Formats: sequence, C-alpha cells, structure tokens
Amino acid sequence: MGFHEIWHQFLAGMKETTWLEYVAVVSGIVSVWFSRKENILVYPTGLLNTTFYIYLSIKGSLLGEASVNFYYTVMSIYGWIIWAKRDQQYHHIVNISYSDKKWWIYQLLFFAAFYVVIFVSLTYLKKSFAPGAIPFADAFASATAFTGMWLMTKKKVESWYWWIATNIVSIPLYFIKHYVFTSVYYFILLVMAVFGLIEWMRRAKHEKQN
Repeated sequence: MGFHEIWHQFLAGMKETTWLEYVAVVSGIVSVWFSRKENILVYPTGLLNTTFYIYLSIKGSLLGEASVNFYYTVMSIYGWIIWAKRDQQYHHIVNISYSDKKWWIYQLLFFAAFYVVIFVSLTYLKKSFAPGAIPFADAFASATAFTGMWLMTKKKVESWYWWIATNIVSIPLYFIKHYVFTSVYYFILLVMAVFGLIEWMRRAKHEKQN
C-alpha cells in the first residue's frame, strides 16, 4: 500500500469516526496524562474510555479489543482502590518502583499465559464470530496491554514498557480495521508512554533516595 492509498484511507476513516470514538479517545488521552502524573484520576477517566471502547469493539467484531477493555474496566476499579489506600501516617501504600527478578518472572509468565489463551481463542472464533480478528497481532496487543495494566496498579516502572509495545502494535492494527482515529490515538499514546516511562523512572529514583 503506497502513501497515496494510506492517506486516502486515513481521510475516509476520519470522516467515518463517530462521536463515541472521539469521546473514548479524548478520555483515554486524559487518563494516560493522569497516570504519568501518578494522579488517581487516571482511573475514573480511564473507566469512561474503556466503557465506550467495549461498545465500539463489540460493534466492530473486535472481540480481542473488547476483552482488553473489559479487563481494563475491572483493573481500573481494582487500581483505584489500591492507589487510594494509605497507612496511618497518610502515606500511600503503593509507591512507584522497579521490578526485581521475581516481578520480571511474574510479568513474563503473565504475558505468555494471556498470549496463548487469546491467540487460541481468536483463531477459533475468527471462523464464525470474529472475522475481523488478526489472531497473532490481536493476541500480542491484548497480552501486552493486560500485563501493562496489571503492573500499573502496582506502580511498577516496567508497566510503561508494556504500554509502549501495545501502542506500537495497535497503531497499524486499528488502521487496517478502519478505526483510523483510534490509530492516531494510539500514536499519541505511544509518545505519551515514552514520556510516562521517563517520568516514572525519575520518580522511582526519588522514592529510592528517600
């Protein structure tokens, strides 16, 4: 596909973008901005984003993306509770930190398990229920997103690595499925994730020094 075809598809896709997708995209960008700042508002704004995307994904037969956003919804509620917890001195229970060897093993196994399950499921469902699925790409995007979201609830710096991987895969994935504005959205999230990683690395260093 040449540049002219890609540009034409981009313009056509933007014209087809619904107001629901616009709201979902804007709330998602705001949510990522709050996560970078370690602000608990990441979760209520994120819930708005995931709720709309569950609907849009089911409507577009994107079951992998729908499952990711359902998971986001559940984990947003869980993360909201965890981030809100404080000790008797009113200090946060969970603080930004790096993963040790044990946490790296956990997250790699977590990713591998979800990738296999989602890949097998989408390969089977593609035949009758999800013709728009691309099993290997959808499974990778979903599994990295699942891992990133879980690690974010624990305030692990490495969550941003998984978000970066998710965004890189999602940009072309949504574009070829004609969710052009969402593809642009993931490009914005990719840039924000890089800055989020830098910010959390700085904060983790500060936490370690105190």
